[in-house]
Amino acid sequence: MTHFLSTDENPDGHRLEDILSIIRADIIKRANKITDDKRPEARQVLDNNIKILNLLTESIQLAESSSAILNKSFGQSGKGGPRIGRP
Repeated sequence: MTHFLSTDENPDGHRLEDILSIIRADIIKRANKITDDKRPEARQVLDNNIKILNLLTESIQLAESSSAILNKSFGQSGKGGPRIGRP
């Protein structure tokens, strides 16, 4: 698993793809609230949100791919330092 935001209190951190998925879900909820708003500002925000959602989906897929590569090559991550790179 790719870990993100590791701290002493949470040494396992959070997986990048999980954080991105939470952000994506939040944007979807917010976008749903403005879908019927016909004002140009709302239309532009909705259009921007749709573009962001596409980029987030692509980012989630890339993060999942990286996790799969690391898991296949080096096994599940655990305590004791990163599987690749520097601690």
